[in-house]
Amino acid sequence: MWGRRLLLTQKREPTLVVAQRVYGQAMLNSSRVHLERFVQIAAASIGDDALVLDAGAGNALYREHFAHTRYETADFKQVNKDYASDITYVCDLAAIPTEDDRFDLVLLSQVLEHLPEPVEVLSEMRRVLKPGQQIWASTPLFYEEHEVPYDFYRYTQFGLQHIFERAGFTDIRVEWLEGYLGTVSYQLSVAAQALRGLRWLPVRRALRAVGWLAARSDMRRARTDIGHPKNYTIVATA
Repeated sequence: MWGRRLLLTQKREPTLVVAQRVYGQAMLNSSRVHLERFVQIAAASIGDDALVLDAGAGNALYREHFAHTRYETADFKQVNKDYASDITYVCDLAAIPTEDDRFDLVLLSQVLEHLPEPVEVLSEMRRVLKPGQQIWASTPLFYEEHEVPYDFYRYTQFGLQHIFERAGFTDIRVEWLEGYLGTVSYQLSVAAQALRGLRWLPVRRALRAVGWLAARSDMRRARTDIGHPKNYTIVATA
């Protein structure tokens, strides 16, 4: 079912169109394209008038995908970045001020790495989810430190399985977000940024060109049989 929905999403919105809408023609980031698809599939998994919590929502980037639902947000708003002006719950994600069994879906996108006590937060997500409903999450395995000092962990698939089980979730599916070429593309981009001075200009251009090709290849067909992903996705049931 998940794979079929992904195929339908790809047919509705071609890969390069998504990339250009998100990042423009000068840059490709296959991870963001795959992540947007993942959220689209999450949104398509629930019906009209479902109640959704975007936990750690930031600027509510994915609000548009949940336009058919009742959409609420939660964030602690302590990082120096842009936030949506209408965050529903400004709070610690381990203590959301709402009743048990409230939501039909929780989105936790690129948040787990920023939680000092992830099992506590996941347990809270399970508390606020209706029984039998799902959390859709993503988190990096291979990415530079960011939003410091609130950057605590990187997760393997086995670590993710462990913390979701400890929080009481079942039917836990951990999958690669992008393929290995997406990881390579990211690393080549970082390498190009690290090389300073005119003497490195040809190398930087070459790195960016190869990185662009790797990202485009990853968006067309994610290779998951070699190397490692940049991010994992998790879908689990409360």
